[in-house]
Amino acid sequence: MKHFNHSAQALSANSYYDAQPARQIFVIGESSPAQASLIECLARQSCRITHYAEVGQLPLSNMAPAALLFLFAAELDAASLYRQVASLLRLAPSLNVVPVVEYHQQERAVALLEMGCVDYLLSPFSEPQLAALLKRHALAERAEDSLVCESLAGRRLVALAQRVAQTRAPILISGETGTGKELMARYIHRFSAAADAPFVAVNCAAIPEQMLESILFGHEKGAFTGAVSAQPGKFELANGGTLLLDEIGELPLGLQAKLLRVLQEQRVERLGGRREIELNVRIIAATNRNLQQEVAEGRFRSDLMFRLDVLPLHISPLRERKDDILPLARRFIRQYAPQERGEELLTEAACRALLAHDWPGNVRELENTIQRALVLRNGLFIQPSDLGLADQAAPAAAPLVLAADRPRAEDGRAALRASGKWAEYQHVIDTIRRHGGHKTRAAESLGMTPRALRYRLNAMREQGVHIPL
Repeated sequence: MKHFNHSAQALSANSYYDAQPARQIFVIGESSPAQASLIECLARQSCRITHYAEVGQLPLSNMAPAALLFLFAAELDAASLYRQVASLLRLAPSLNVVPVVEYHQQERAVALLEMGCVDYLLSPFSEPQLAALLKRHALAERAEDSLVCESLAGRRLVALAQRVAQTRAPILISGETGTGKELMARYIHRFSAAADAPFVAVNCAAIPEQMLESILFGHEKGAFTGAVSAQPGKFELANGGTLLLDEIGELPLGLQAKLLRVLQEQRVERLGGRREIELNVRIIAATNRNLQQEVAEGRFRSDLMFRLDVLPLHISPLRERKDDILPLARRFIRQYAPQERGEELLTEAACRALLAHDWPGNVRELENTIQRALVLRNGLFIQPSDLGLADQAAPAAAPLVLAADRPRAEDGRAALRASGKWAEYQHVIDTIRRHGGHKTRAAESLGMTPRALRYRLNAMREQGVHIPL
């Protein structure tokens, strides 16, 4: 083991760590010219470097969270390399592993990213390339407080998000309702070079169709009845930064054509206006729908989908990321009960109940469950009975028996009743029944647009609610 210390007083003028403590970096691999070059470059970036010849020498139990580790992969055969990286990520899941590979071994880099490595460095490399990599990870650490991703799927997603954030290409984030698509969009913005520029979000499903064009593109005074003053649109407000188009699958076809033109020309013209406004906006779209299927069924333009789906990110449902459940639960405990210690508040039985639940509402359902448990718990600790989960709805001695003709979604209904959402959803169903299944009239009675009602019904189905209409 060798230590390389670089004094904080000797920071280079272009260092990204001015006024920051020297960062600890680990370098793994046999001595070589490439390794010596890496260590010299890291030293000039005011890092504290510790070198080990082999992975087995690493003191994994004593390493700081989110430590950055450069692993020289060129000297290892592929099987040994993948085995060592898999072991590292299993034993130290918060470790940020960056393989250093030769240019002709780029396929290794791709495989290692899929395994959970956060980045890679191609050798030979230049000092600006290394500095840019360090900058990305410094920014990522400052943005990490918004995400909890300890599962392999989560780590892969964050690693990909960190890389795509450095581009200005459009991103399409897909995933079920409640998985955290807007949170991921905000993370990408905070991790981008335009982090100090505006981040503007618009929910395409929540705005009435007749208002959406004005909201997106803005309008001049007198452009329509009620336009008493000129107003900038979301594109203008996000200029220089990031615009999130949430629930993009709900955008009407007519507006899809106008949006496509704005994206192609990078100019926008307000309603009633004659002046084109130059744009420099990074577009992130999000949807819980399968846009390819929407295109096939004629509800979404294929040319717009291809324009948006340049860099796709898919957020897996929480049921496929079991390793994230308990860290997220403790995060929510710290958020809603900062005076308490989340690591100690959940009993083992409560942890088992959280892991056993299917989470049809994903992270949003987990957050609501923890928030409710903190209010309704009997005593200091959170027990399974405090969680109000469908899996815990019946006593252990009398397991829940479903009628043969009753759908499995009844489990989800029990959770909805416990969370207070069932009454709201039942009101929606009763209103539609009262109007003979006519959803337009039902939407008007409920005080929402037909499109917003369709969105609500989709969300209800995803929560496990049977809608016999």
